[in-house]
Amino acid sequence: MLSKPPSSAQFIFSDRYRKHSYGANHPLGIPRVSLTYDLIQAFNAITDSEVINSRQASIDELIAFHTPEYLQAMQKSEDQNKITDSYRKKHNIGNFENPYFPGFFTTPATATGGSIQAAEAVLKGNIGFSPAGGMHHSMPDRANGFCFLNDPVMAINHLLNAGLSVLYVDIDAHHGDGVEFAYRHNPEVSTFSLHMDTGYAYPFKGGEIECTGEYSNAINLPLPKKTNDSEYEWAFSKVWEKILSHVEFDAVVLQAGTDILNPDPLGKFQISTQQFLKTVETIKSSIPSSENAVSRLAVLGGGGYHPLSLSRCWLGVWAILSNRQLPEQLPQAAIELLRNIDWDMDEDEDYYPKFFQTRLDDAYRNGIRDEIKIRVEHLLKIHPRLNG
Repeated sequence: MLSKPPSSAQFIFSDRYRKHSYGANHPLGIPRVSLTYDLIQAFNAITDSEVINSRQASIDELIAFHTPEYLQAMQKSEDQNKITDSYRKKHNIGNFENPYFPGFFTTPATATGGSIQAAEAVLKGNIGFSPAGGMHHSMPDRANGFCFLNDPVMAINHLLNAGLSVLYVDIDAHHGDGVEFAYRHNPEVSTFSLHMDTGYAYPFKGGEIECTGEYSNAINLPLPKKTNDSEYEWAFSKVWEKILSHVEFDAVVLQAGTDILNPDPLGKFQISTQQFLKTVETIKSSIPSSENAVSRLAVLGGGGYHPLSLSRCWLGVWAILSNRQLPEQLPQAAIELLRNIDWDMDEDEDYYPKFFQTRLDDAYRNGIRDEIKIRVEHLLKIHPRLNG
């Protein structure tokens, strides 16, 4: 049985996310947010009162980070149903990485509005979850890494404007470079990113341990290929303990991209779903709370390119945020939903049948490599905020 639904978590959603975007041949041309929402419903793990319809972010909100020229280019491209060569060259849009699609401006602006609403939920004493958000690579005047508008920045800005200092935690497989860039001159925001080493992974620069920022407010832990559960848990725990004792913050914005999961086609880690969820639970349970004892936490989506793995994981994230216990066996409605998704890239793998059977309990554990111990020890030694 599911536990009694609480009133302290809000899920931000829009039917717009059901519309096709990015294109069939793009890594994001898969059901993600809509599949997650439908899976949660198949588990009967959400009530109408917990769902907020995502609104579109205003230009005034977007202009706090993005340039007017870039926003105008996005809007004009949607209005004209095409992207000019000058926009393509200047703003890195209309290519395979950041393709044109119907709703080219409106859809990411709606996702950004949803992330702002997740921050608004925090200010009202709730936890906000906007899985359409987490587009952490976007820069002021250009799209990067499948990201058009930097919604984490907008969520953080909303909390800052309310007088809260913010810790941004990024567990996506890729370095949260756009968010780190946005707050390089603002000591009221600290960023903590665990990611694939940019020596072998996008964005192929930045995110090194030595990148601590002008105000020592950037904490980066690049990890090697095949990082497993044991290594990830050990590394995260060591750094998180120092952050809790040495970094002051009032609220957390968590980017919960699922491309660190072992089945993900674009990730190089070997992280299980339960290790991912254990990390989310640790963050939720150890950060400042509001007056009603609810963690000041806004959770956004991010990367994730395996629809079955992603939706199962974000279902678990929602269960944690809303204090629900999920059944061991998948409901028949959930099994049918997942089986109807056109995804069979890894159907020969041993773990594949479990997507349609039970909760994912496989752990990818092994010893902790010296390479990872050295990286963590180096970070804790050289970082000005963590070496006390």
